Amino acid sequence: MAIYLDNAATTRVCPEAAEAALRMMTEVYGNPSATYAPGRAARAEVEAAREKIAAALGCKADAVYFTSCGSEGDNWALISGARLMRRQGRHIISSAAEHDAVRRTLDFLEKEGFSVTRLQPDRSGGISPEQVRAALREDTILVSLMMVNNETGAVTDIAEIARLLRAGQSHALLHTDAVQGFLKVPFRADTLGADLITISGHKIHAPKGVGALYVRAGLKLPPYILGGGQERSMRAGTEAVPQIAAFGAAAAVGKAQMEASISEMARLRAHIAARLSRELPDVQIIGGGAPHILSISLPGYRSEVLMNFLEAREIYTSKSSACKKGGRSHVLEAMGLPPHVIDGALRISFSRFTTEAEADALCDALGDARRTLFPVLR
Repeated sequence: MAIYLDNAATTRVCPEAAEAALRMMTEVYGNPSATYAPGRAARAEVEAAREKIAAALGCKADAVYFTSCGSEGDNWALISGARLMRRQGRHIISSAAEHDAVRRTLDFLEKEGFSVTRLQPDRSGGISPEQVRAALREDTILVSLMMVNNETGAVTDIAEIARLLRAGQSHALLHTDAVQGFLKVPFRADTLGADLITISGHKIHAPKGVGALYVRAGLKLPPYILGGGQERSMRAGTEAVPQIAAFGAAAAVGKAQMEASISEMARLRAHIAARLSRELPDVQIIGGGAPHILSISLPGYRSEVLMNFLEAREIYTSKSSACKKGGRSHVLEAMGLPPHVIDGALRISFSRFTTEAEADALCDALGDARRTLFPVLR
């Protein structure tokens, strides 16, 4: 049986989400912008899903706008946020360890005349509030920092960063990519202090192709996709009702099970880390903080060789973000790790469906890999 341990890349769709999507595709298939009964029924499902996601996110429903994915949410928040604020300045603070959806968007904004300070992560992969404070300028208009790093699991204290921005009377908007944080680390959008929060469905057992952007009440963020008047004229395009309904279902289940899920994932993470540290003395644990991501390195090994060995046993992990193809991890490079550590890195990530038997099978397989593939390193 396959053992899937790459849940930071995507998750298995849960039964509740799959059932919701199927029902929308086969029964409630009207266009939610239509005024007749099938359209009104579809609209009601969209709004019901919005309520569920808002409840899981900890905010009012009218602060939630549906997107196609986390990358769209990041692009929308950064590009529209920067353009909204550009009369007050052109300086943006972010980090060198962000997801490419943020990194590449910042590259684009630099070409539009904005200045970007990219903070270097600490040895865990996170960014400290003190770093943000030191980088703040009078012309800083936007701060964008990932809540949970998608490669190391490092957690950045977004709430504290929001407090320091307020204390310094900064007019900068605060955006956080919470794709890896939503339902993995506790927070409420309405008290976190961020103006813009990106989340994604397929990281919480909903299908791919749906996400959401939280926009603080009163923030007049310009639309990013133009066309019709969908999403209260904030995001054009016919709503993907099956994905949205599935997202709502997954969010409701995830919220109900969040406390138990976080506890179990953290236990499995600690279990694997302890076993590998005991049985593979040369293993290095990289970063940490979030319960569902364990980044390790076996210096002197090759990630690709290890991944192929594991795949032959139907065990699936990754070496970095699934969105990054080829090359070394920019996150691990930004953390200052040496090449031999980066080249031996593996990311192991869990969901609420991961079992201890699967965790032990991974540890057994890595032990076998060390004995059979790299006997000279024993």
